[in-house]
Order: sequence, then structure tokens, then C-alpha cells
Amino acid sequence: MRKKLLFTLIIACFWPLIVLADFNPTAYYTIDGEEMESTDMIADAQAPLTVRFAANPTETEGDVGYEWRFTREGEEKPFMTRYEETTTYEFKQSGMTKVELYVTMAGYDEAELTATFSISITNSMLEMPNAFSPNGDGVNDIYKAKENHKSIVEFHAYIFNRWGQKIYDWTDINGGWDGTWNGKDVKDGTYYVLVKAKGADGINYEIKKDVNVLRKYLLEQ
Repeated sequence: MRKKLLFTLIIACFWPLIVLADFNPTAYYTIDGEEMESTDMIADAQAPLTVRFAANPTETEGDVGYEWRFTREGEEKPFMTRYEETTTYEFKQSGMTKVELYVTMAGYDEAELTATFSISITNSMLEMPNAFSPNGDGVNDIYKAKENHKSIVEFHAYIFNRWGQKIYDWTDINGGWDGTWNGKDVKDGTYYVLVKAKGADGINYEIKKDVNVLRKYLLEQ
């Protein structure tokens, strides 16, 4: 009777350490203003890409430990490990990154692999047009990087007039010049653009070229 009681007490003492849990790991991100989510892969995304990884536990009882391991393709060891239920990371390097979620539950000795995400960031691309027509017709009114740009993590563009005077600059890859200086339209003619940028693949861009302001023409970028 004493042995049975002792066994019952031991079970009663250790039972609270056992964890009952279920998880729905999900990656949340935004592309072109659209909120998206994935449970396994984000393919051919552009840098910089901010992703929020959430373990999304349900029906948990007891202590749970989280371990997010970030490993680049071709490498064996993670370059970063985070210990939180939800973690956010900005991907700025091209290539494939594997993100694994390991969960440790009270009453168990080893961490269990719960989810694996594959994040693919494209190589960079950057081109600038040589002309635009800021005439207010809604077509090519802004001088900016061509729409095919990819994975540019640093960007700075400068516009100069024929005398080498800087008349405009911008640092947003999606921004641009509207053909004005000090609030007034510049004259049609040739100006000069200098772009210094860096891609997620480590490529450094230095683009120097003429920019033609042609308000009387409809141009294609």
C-alpha cells in the first residue's frame, strides 16, 4: 500500500511538467503593399525583405522554449539564433536562407524540429533611363529607376545641371525627380545623373549617364 501511494505521489509531482502543445508556425511578410503569409517557403523575393516568424502555439500547458535557427545555403552552422515565440528579421543578402523552429517542452530533454522555412532572395538589378517627359500627362513624368530593379539595399541618386550643380537627390529606390528645381520646371535639355547603390548580392553600382528632359515627347522607359 505504501509503494502504491509513493508511486502515485511521484506521478502527481511530475505531471505538471508535462506540456500539451500544438503549433502553427507561420511567416508573415509584405510585398508591394500586399500582406502575405507562408508556412514553408518564400520564393524569389527582393531585398530588403522583412519577415515576422511566429510559432503560433495553441492549447499549451506548461513552459515552452523556442529556438529559431537561421542558416545560409552551403553553411552548416546557423549565423543567428533567436529565443522567442515571435521574431522578426530583415533579409538583405541574396541567396537561400533556411529558418528552423525548434521547440523545447518541459518534461522533455531534447528540442523538437517543428517547422522549416526556405527564404529565397533574388540577385540585384538596377538600370536608369536616359530620358523622361515631365509634361503632366501621367506617362514618364518622373525620372526614376526602371521598374525591373531588384534587391537594392542601398540607393542614392543625384541630378546635376550642365554646370555640375546638384539640383536634386533622393535615397528611396522607388522615388525620383519630377523635373523641377526650387519649385520651377527646368528647361528641356540634357542633365546628368549619378547613382550609387548596393545590391543584396554585394554588387556596388555606380551609374553615370545623361538625362534628357523632353516635355514634348512621349517616351518609353
